[in-house]
Amino acid sequence: MLDALSPQRRRVVLAGAGVVALLLVALVATLVVRAVRPAASVPQDQPGPVLLVPGYGGDGSSLQPLAQALRDAGRTAVVVPEVGDGTGDLDAQAVALAAVAERVREEFGATSVDVVGYSAGGVVARLWVRDHGGDAVARRVLTLGSPHHGTTQAALGASLAGGCPPACEQLVPGSELLRRLNARDETPAGPAWVTLRSTADQVVTPVDSAALDGALDVAVQDLCPAATTSHAGLPADPVTRALVGSALGAGPPALPSAVRC
Repeated sequence: MLDALSPQRRRVVLAGAGVVALLLVALVATLVVRAVRPAASVPQDQPGPVLLVPGYGGDGSSLQPLAQALRDAGRTAVVVPEVGDGTGDLDAQAVALAAVAERVREEFGATSVDVVGYSAGGVVARLWVRDHGGDAVARRVLTLGSPHHGTTQAALGASLAGGCPPACEQLVPGSELLRRLNARDETPAGPAWVTLRSTADQVVTPVDSAALDGALDVAVQDLCPAATTSHAGLPADPVTRALVGSALGAGPPALPSAVRC
């Protein structure tokens, strides 16, 4: 085809093709570097504001007592506003979380934030870290009863006539979103990860779905063996209050040394 072109036009076409090839090489190189090079972690000894992310369909009211406890301990705590009714696309909720994190960092002059994700809010936090720049912003991520590997309750809802809202569909075990989120490393570089669950949880089933490979994994009953903490009771549980202090402090995340069960 090039033989039919004049020498001058042929040179122009070849030059344009060369530029496109160089751009493609540069793009591929950038993607490879990003895939190979881990994100630079923020300083782990400098706690910043704490963002509390509500769960499925939540309006954040259940997290207000925990936010107040953090404020009483001298931390800045912000309950992230729900997106719509809190049942929409989890990835869109992660984009909204990214915007809140940036606004809070600017407002308080912070280099990083800590995140407490309750229930589906923990999945939102993971999506933010993995896909929306949170790996360079989050210092700690603590999830409370989060269905990281799905819940059979969502599967039940999805099986009913008419199905269930987008976030519910995404929390069905084996959903496309969860397969993508849990592929390879469940706790990617950037923040330090902590998970908390209760063996009495009847919303996130099986309860081991709330654990992550590579995280400091805690069950309420590890510290309070007789506890019957429900899913709804997790934000106010004494173990949660104590773990927030030991997991989000200046030192490495650790089990709390004393809990009033």
